[in-house]
Amino acid sequence: MTPTSCRRSRTCRKSSASSSTSRTSISPTSARKGSGSPRSSQQPPRSRTRSGTRQALTSTRCRSRAKRCCARCARRKTGDERRSELELLRPESAEAASAALGNGSVALAGGTELVPLLRDGIVRAEKLVELRDVVPRGVDGTRIGAGTTLAELEADPEIPQALREACSLAASPQLRSMSTLGGNLLQATRCWYWRLKFPCYLHGGDVCHAKAGQHREHAIFGNERCASAHPSDPAAALLALDARLLTTARELPLAELYQLPTDDDRNVTALEPGELILELEVPQPQASVYLKAMERRKWSFPIVGVAAARFAEGIRLALAGVSPIPWALSSVDALDQATPLPGTVYKVQIARALIRRAVEAVNAPAGA
Repeated sequence: MTPTSCRRSRTCRKSSASSSTSRTSISPTSARKGSGSPRSSQQPPRSRTRSGTRQALTSTRCRSRAKRCCARCARRKTGDERRSELELLRPESAEAASAALGNGSVALAGGTELVPLLRDGIVRAEKLVELRDVVPRGVDGTRIGAGTTLAELEADPEIPQALREACSLAASPQLRSMSTLGGNLLQATRCWYWRLKFPCYLHGGDVCHAKAGQHREHAIFGNERCASAHPSDPAAALLALDARLLTTARELPLAELYQLPTDDDRNVTALEPGELILELEVPQPQASVYLKAMERRKWSFPIVGVAAARFAEGIRLALAGVSPIPWALSSVDALDQATPLPGTVYKVQIARALIRRAVEAVNAPAGA
């Protein structure tokens, strides 16, 4: 078998390099016999750019399990490495999708949240229930389908500015083109202890490992039992906008979708098993804005996100990245009630500055 039959592991490249040298080296005698000009026997210099026909070295595994160039290319397959088989269900209605959930089945919308959780073994499933064709998508006045992508929302001039800005600041363009609004509202924490499957409070344990460990990106509110921080930008914007949800079972304010974990219930959402978010009713404010502090200028989860919306009754404020759930502030002064950990005190100062800017923005005259 020639070396090109493998995508070349380090061992293969070493052996193929020596083999290739032995085939292409040309003695001076053979060069003179092959051509009257020495230049005709010389190989052209290798281009610095990759040839259009040259194969990219993208994997250390062989292309075919039946043919391997060396023993080290063979991947040993153990019981733990065997892939579990997933069945994909495509129901014809939201009611059928809801009925199909449970007993090893989980809902699949955009997949940007679920697929990594499945890959890392945090979520286990036997069946995926695809929601693409059964959950409403698009904007109709003040109603937004839960299947609408963040990319569609950030480009729609009819929805409130705070929601547009929150969607445009979430993730990367590729992820926003797939991520649905409903899925984004239900995304899990980015706490590394939870992601690494430590036996933390959200996983059913008795300890929040972040409190005694690394917690620079964690909560400053609602962190009595769990100090994780909710990562959704649109959730904070919708909370400030006083949005309401329509599910397969009921209608409720967005604020009632979320709950702090307790000893009896470690979930941070109040959805019943099989309950799906279908639509959101989003009122139009007089003015709104979403401001975000993050590690990078783009495509990063919020250190602190601040949403402000001005209605006739007053200004509503909500924060992202500061609590296990999106956090509503009753007033600017409510920030004084924060309970930061030693490593998150700086978040209070960031939140204070962003709140001041957000309030100034929504109180500014139109067109200013």
